[in-house]
Amino acid sequence: MNLRSLLDNSPTFKKAIACTSVAMTLSVPFSSFAETTITAVLEAPLRSLDPVISTAYIVRDYGYMVYDTLLAEDKNGKPQPQMVEGWKVENSGKTYVFTLREGLKFHDGKPVTSKDVYQSLKRWSQLDKMGQVLASVTDDIQIINDKTFAIKLKVATDMPLRALAKPSSVTPFIMPEKIAATPVTQPITSAIGSGPFRFVDAQYKPGVQAVFEKNKDYIPRNEPPSGLAGGKVVQVDKVKWVAMPDSMTAINALKNGEIDMIEQVSIDLLPLLEGDNNLQLMPSDLRGCQTIMRFNFTLPPFDKKLVRQAAMTAISQESVMKAQIGNSAYYRICGAVFGCGSKIASDIGSEGYFKGNTAKAKELLAKSGYNGETIVILHPTDVQVGQVVPVIAQQLRNAGFKVRTDAVDWQTQQTRRASKRPVAEGGWNIFTTYSSLPDSANPISFVPIATNGDQAWFGWPNYPDIEAIRKAYSMAPNEKALQEYAKQLQAKVMDEGIIAPLGEYKIVSAMRKSVHGFMNTSVPVFWNMSKQ
Repeated sequence: MNLRSLLDNSPTFKKAIACTSVAMTLSVPFSSFAETTITAVLEAPLRSLDPVISTAYIVRDYGYMVYDTLLAEDKNGKPQPQMVEGWKVENSGKTYVFTLREGLKFHDGKPVTSKDVYQSLKRWSQLDKMGQVLASVTDDIQIINDKTFAIKLKVATDMPLRALAKPSSVTPFIMPEKIAATPVTQPITSAIGSGPFRFVDAQYKPGVQAVFEKNKDYIPRNEPPSGLAGGKVVQVDKVKWVAMPDSMTAINALKNGEIDMIEQVSIDLLPLLEGDNNLQLMPSDLRGCQTIMRFNFTLPPFDKKLVRQAAMTAISQESVMKAQIGNSAYYRICGAVFGCGSKIASDIGSEGYFKGNTAKAKELLAKSGYNGETIVILHPTDVQVGQVVPVIAQQLRNAGFKVRTDAVDWQTQQTRRASKRPVAEGGWNIFTTYSSLPDSANPISFVPIATNGDQAWFGWPNYPDIEAIRKAYSMAPNEKALQEYAKQLQAKVMDEGIIAPLGEYKIVSAMRKSVHGFMNTSVPVFWNMSKQ
């Protein structure tokens, strides 16, 4: 029998609470015995525990629960110390010396050391594009002692700070040395980090449920939270992620108090939640997404620049966003490849595109040498981004293209877009997808703008001059230079039609009003949250 039952069945206690003339104070309130749990439905079920191999956003979000990072971006996008106490820049900008802060321990009780950092960065840099670029200009990562290490560079650049603070896929999380030594060809299954939460392995049901408990050994930074930087203070005992593939099931569970939060609510379902006095809606630009369209550069007719330019001229961003999102309060349009509101945002080169100018598109198409080939657009019918395909198809038809849409599910599109076969043999000309804005805002790790031919993202453009600018961007000595290179990239990407940005939209979270402290960050995090 627990304490509450003992008290409820005690005659003495019953008599005391019935006596209104006697003031009684319990030294420990009942609420302190109750475990506080936030139950949330995230954007996808968790099925993998390796945030280096997987680029799925749900695995990244899991990583932020269990692991920690050396640096983190604040609300202004500036790298700040996180696991490190700080750093020194030496050797005319070619050496960065970092010192780990006191009290860092992994969930198994072992201290975090420079060896763990070394092995974690070694594994991360094999798969992450920004990590690969950093490795290419690094002479050595020197372990000075258990708490101090140095990154020695071939050239002077602040790239170590930008790379170690990158917020999204693939995030450089720090793992124990033995776990980080796992080959990248083999997924890790261990969940031992040094982050603010511990993963409860016994309650993990892949694709169904993931449970995290407060890491009582975690020592937050003594700073207010700012973006993903600052103090990570855990104010609940547990966080439980549950899978509810059916949106209406999740909506009803939230309204009935069976769950506390839905991390991403479909915009068309928001009217079901608006006006409920028990709920709060929280739109976020920082966790928003960009819808993009990709051409296949290896097949006619989009192997010709003028044909790509004609297509971009024919398409209206406004029409696309109306089809996908509907409510203009939750989307915005611009020609910025790297996001409308990012630090490197620019619309250079996009002035004539994405306004649905059918007459101009016809004019360009007439000059392009287009021979009436059938354009095949993959149409994923089971995801929100698929809603834009009929709009795109009709606007291209209006401009003179012959268009066919192939209905597929999302998984089939993910497989089929890797095919380089001719259209008649199951190939494709266009597909649409989306990218998280934190990823879009990073020209190094934003793979859709890579143009290194067969090694590039699906569509395989081959433009060495764009790759040269990306390399110069990675080596930029300061923010002014970063912005200048970003403008050059924006102009080139638009001119060649590497990708077509079709607008961006907010992610709207819904939660019960008993939940407090959910932060507007580029990644959904659960520290600093409380529940009453």
